[in-house]
Amino acid sequence: MPTLPILSVRNLSVFIGQVQPLRGVSLDIPANRVIGIIGPAGSGKTTFLRTLNRLNDLLPDFRTEGQVLLNGEDIYHPNMNAVALRKRVGMVFALPIPLPMSIYDNVVYGPRLTGIRDRARLDAMVEHTLTAAFLWDEVKDRLHTSGMRLSGGQQQRLCLARTLAMEPELILLDEPCSGLDPISTARIEDALTALKARYTIILVTNNTKQAARVADDTAFFLMGELVEYGNTRQLFTVPRDSRTNDYVTGRFG
Repeated sequence: MPTLPILSVRNLSVFIGQVQPLRGVSLDIPANRVIGIIGPAGSGKTTFLRTLNRLNDLLPDFRTEGQVLLNGEDIYHPNMNAVALRKRVGMVFALPIPLPMSIYDNVVYGPRLTGIRDRARLDAMVEHTLTAAFLWDEVKDRLHTSGMRLSGGQQQRLCLARTLAMEPELILLDEPCSGLDPISTARIEDALTALKARYTIILVTNNTKQAARVADDTAFFLMGELVEYGNTRQLFTVPRDSRTNDYVTGRFG
């Protein structure tokens, strides 16, 4: 029997006031894959990502058409609790935003809000998530120093660990390496490659080479439409659409 996708998007259109940043997007995302989302600025990549955990709900005059199913559940159903959804669909933003507290407290902030108080459990969670984010060896001797004192790349991995601590079903990353040096970028890419054994990851990136390195499948967005979606190697070498070929070969974007 074929495995059901963890996420199914069906004819999704997004409206913000009179603007329509997404038009009729449909795709299935299988579990335990890294999905790259590429396209020029203004193509709807970030809007798509924010739609998947309902962050766009915070915008005035926002509405959707179509369906987004997470493990078969319609995330825009009236009975779906948006706060509970965001625990299941974690997000890491382009600009790392550590909380003004210790590295340890950054990681356990979310679990504590959900009622977890057992110190041994929290300690194990900190080590596990920081290890998964490829940060443990760099900070294990200073867990009680401020997360604000870490480098930019370390802060981004701390934000990733904070997301992992909530044990999400899906992880969204919006250009997480846009302001990082090559070494920090490589560490985050290594972490994503390892994490897909347990998680499904959707990565928005303006760096086509990064998508080619990390993503198992890639979706190309242009002017709010999904132009092409499929195996990354195929999309970059023998794309089906000439617009995809023009973008990945640098003719525009």
